[in-house]
Amino acid sequence: MSRKNSRIEKSGEIKARGKVGIVLKFILIIILALILAMTCYYLVELKKADGDTTRAAINVLQNVASTVVDEEPVYVLLLGYSSDQGLKLTDTIILAGYNPQTQKAFMVSVPRDTFIGNSLTRATSYDKINSLYGNGGPEEIVNAVEEITGVNIDYYITINNEALIDVVDILGGVEFYVPMDMKYDDKTQNLHINLKEGLQTLNGEQAEGLLRFRHNNNGTTYDSEYGDNDYGRMHTQRDFLMAVAEQVIQANDLSKLKEIINTVFDNFETDCPMTVIFSYLTYIYDFNMDNLETYQVPGNSVLANDVWVFEYDEDETEEMMESILNHFNSETSNAELEAAEEETLNTSNEISNDVYDDESSNYVSNRYSY
Repeated sequence: MSRKNSRIEKSGEIKARGKVGIVLKFILIIILALILAMTCYYLVELKKADGDTTRAAINVLQNVASTVVDEEPVYVLLLGYSSDQGLKLTDTIILAGYNPQTQKAFMVSVPRDTFIGNSLTRATSYDKINSLYGNGGPEEIVNAVEEITGVNIDYYITINNEALIDVVDILGGVEFYVPMDMKYDDKTQNLHINLKEGLQTLNGEQAEGLLRFRHNNNGTTYDSEYGDNDYGRMHTQRDFLMAVAEQVIQANDLSKLKEIINTVFDNFETDCPMTVIFSYLTYIYDFNMDNLETYQVPGNSVLANDVWVFEYDEDETEEMMESILNHFNSETSNAELEAAEEETLNTSNEISNDVYDDESSNYVSNRYSY
């Protein structure tokens, strides 16, 4: 190769590197400009939010997402799963509904042993709803819950149960009233639960025990009114999730919020677009936990073909869901509804107490009580 050609090639390389350098500088300038713009935008939102860092961050995310929420109710299936001997089983199945217009929400627990097979006489463990996740994925459970509740589910969210434990520790613990003394040990799972009844701040490990507890070593469990065994556990799970959600919403610490988001995102799967999630954040941030109602699919545990399953009551479930959705979509707040019910009860009591018996008039107004 001649020196002339060599000089030409080197000159071409220098020019090429120069062009690449210009492009990289241009990209860097754009990135810095975007960062500066986002910082300024965040500071503006921070001022609007009176120094509330969480509110400011949520406003930025919601506006950047630029998705217009039509304020229609959204129905999401929440699935908490754990891995047992290589199998993914859903320990928590909750249908959640949120209405931005009325600022109401509900959660309906579906027992993990709910029977979804064709014949009770031939029932197996694979006929339980919690087996669907490992066999067909979350879409299969979505279809089953839609069949049970009659609700068209918009999205699903699955999360590894370990993520919730991590969130509890990030929050510095969660204040919760443990409904009963809990003492249970299972060496095969390295599970040891030792909690006393009462209000306390639970760390992640204690929260895991709380959420997995069904009965004590001596066989005692939740009282029947609360819901024994699995039903009691679902009751506790709903209440604890509400407590966690309330403390996450109230957390005014941007670093904690970022850590929580990272933890959740590393352990969850959803078919809901992130832009939709961000768009709902502003609405959810203003949510009052008093407007969250919790329920459980009605039915009974039955022993079918030597397998314990939960047989849900179709008629009662349909009636319950109709009542839930009617209230969910009404403009009447939970507080107003409770006040109306209390007034009705007081009126009923007044009528019931207004009983008299004399020669000219004899009536018993208990028949007016309702």
